[in-house]
Amino acid sequence: MRKQPKSQSPLVFKRWSRKSYAVFNSLSKVIRIGVLGLGCSILSLPAQGQQSGADRHLTDSVFFEHELDEVVVSAQQSPVLQSELMRVVQLITRSEIEQSPSQDLPGLLQSLSGVDVRSRGSYGMQSDISLRGGTFDQTMILINGVNITDPQTGHHNLNIPVDIHSIERIEVLHGSGARIFGPNAFNGAINIITRKGDESHLLSSLTGGEYGFGAANISTGFSTGALSHHLSVGGAKSDGFTENTDFKNRNIYYRANLENAWGQWDAQAGYNHKAFGANSFYTPVYPNQFEETKTRFASLQWEEASQPNLKGSIYWRGHNDRFELFRDKEEAPQWYNGHNHHKSNVVGVNFNYALSSDFGLSTWGIDYRLEHILSNVLGTPLDKPVDVSSWSGAQYTHSYFRQGLSLMAEHSVYRQNFSASGGALLYFNSDLENAPGFFPGIDLAWQITPQLRWFASANRTLRLPTFTDLFYSGPTNMGNPNLVPEQAISVETGLKTIWNDISWELSLFRRWGTQMIDWVKNPGDELWQSMNHTKINISGLETFLTYPLYENKGSLFSKATLNLQYSFIHADKFSGDMVSNYAMDHLRHKFTTQLQFYFDDFAGLTIRSSWQKREGSYMIYRDNAFAQTQAFSPYLVIDARMFYRLLKFELFVEGSNLLDAHIVNVANVPQTGRWLRAGLKFSL
Repeated sequence: MRKQPKSQSPLVFKRWSRKSYAVFNSLSKVIRIGVLGLGCSILSLPAQGQQSGADRHLTDSVFFEHELDEVVVSAQQSPVLQSELMRVVQLITRSEIEQSPSQDLPGLLQSLSGVDVRSRGSYGMQSDISLRGGTFDQTMILINGVNITDPQTGHHNLNIPVDIHSIERIEVLHGSGARIFGPNAFNGAINIITRKGDESHLLSSLTGGEYGFGAANISTGFSTGALSHHLSVGGAKSDGFTENTDFKNRNIYYRANLENAWGQWDAQAGYNHKAFGANSFYTPVYPNQFEETKTRFASLQWEEASQPNLKGSIYWRGHNDRFELFRDKEEAPQWYNGHNHHKSNVVGVNFNYALSSDFGLSTWGIDYRLEHILSNVLGTPLDKPVDVSSWSGAQYTHSYFRQGLSLMAEHSVYRQNFSASGGALLYFNSDLENAPGFFPGIDLAWQITPQLRWFASANRTLRLPTFTDLFYSGPTNMGNPNLVPEQAISVETGLKTIWNDISWELSLFRRWGTQMIDWVKNPGDELWQSMNHTKINISGLETFLTYPLYENKGSLFSKATLNLQYSFIHADKFSGDMVSNYAMDHLRHKFTTQLQFYFDDFAGLTIRSSWQKREGSYMIYRDNAFAQTQAFSPYLVIDARMFYRLLKFELFVEGSNLLDAHIVNVANVPQTGRWLRAGLKFSL
């Protein structure tokens, strides 16, 4: 009950290490999607100084036969994640980003197995990201380890103030991460690592294409004494591929790093502004919708360099959202009372302490997060309305506030070829009468041979309802302020291997979910209602394979690589005849292939295909009425990108959905067909 409403061949690991905000550390350094996706594990040690007995054991028990360059794959909510050594992590590196056919964040994530991207707006205007059959509200988003998940709705999770040219790599943790990161890492976490200024660089790019598309970006890295800086400014716009699909997007991002006698300091700040036609986004009954969002974000992280290790961070995220059900005022009916205005603020602070000894690695963490919203729709009524500063005549009439406290503890041990880690999250929230919640977990791994590893884990997880789940009511929706958190128990097991430069990974997982939150309605109902409506048990598998087809650095045709990824999900749903808007429309099959060809250092070609079959159905809206129920149809999408380098310049041509496939990911929302673009980059 609630109280109130660049790619290189597989090498071998040299030593385990940890940087600031490190959470994910790699066991393999093949930095292609399919390779690090196959051999990647999560590990973080408390300091870079003298090794303890546990550290020495990790250094000695090398996973692969070949010599590996040191790699740190990082994100952060707790500074040490020995437990995640046995987990599935996929990685998209800087070189993969540069040569990907998709130059927007949702498109990059779409290439990964087990990741479901349901886009409404094109080129990343609004996309929902989910993992392993979950919903878009069940995935935590982080920037350099800082939680920027939107409490209003998961639809805004990718409103991040980071241009793609500022991203160093993207890390995706599959499976429950609640005991490590806290609530809402229900099915996993996506950590976006940005570039630093410690290596001086200058990059500028211009892109143009069909539908009046244009994009520009300039970014630079430089140092002033001991302080390094990275700064990026960019934007994109389009007239739209059909009526009311135009958009504008602007980003400014800055990051500074400093290391001194006090430790390591990491500061970042950013601003994102989006304005886009939202054709049928939330209902096809009124297709001429419009949305504008503004996101501001800042954080400061500090870490001492000694052992034992102490680390802290503080962050703030502000978000403004204006949703117009009728973009044209003249079309609005008499009952329409005006646009929806929302202003949310999130403040968080956390501290983590890590102690390494001959008995293993022990970590403790405390995290406090405050979430607040002003709105004319969401929350409880205000005693006195507050003016909306950006829109004349509009007022915030409602507000809501909640705060949560997470206490985390974990211990990891390593004995020869076997490792184990156990821990728990104790969670308190001002919304919940039955607090605290206890969420334990355990992870195991066994090095069967130098080339083959078995891993397994079991975790209990939770997700809080968003403000939209709780309060949003409109012409076609009705919220529910009595929602309780959804919970689940997740287990998985699998194998990882690299043999003769071939990387492969297989994982099997099962999730028992209860009190699942979704917008549902019974056949014949007009309103979608937010409910803890059902149990959903998810079973599935994910497998990744990277195969180097050819490599001869002395020849014109120097390299070719094949990546194969497949995921399968089956859901046991206990929801009667209700129609689901989100939770029961998961990807059942997803098969992705990627071929990369390199011609020495001056040219290359990437071809990616993705075949997807979605479970579930939707009601077709036709002739001003909802008609029969239609199952989601499978589709095949092929994207490609070709580049040619000359001195400091790079000319590129890219195309998405080259077969012009008809795509339906979200009911009755038009999707982009074939889209061709070309551009020029200059780098120093």
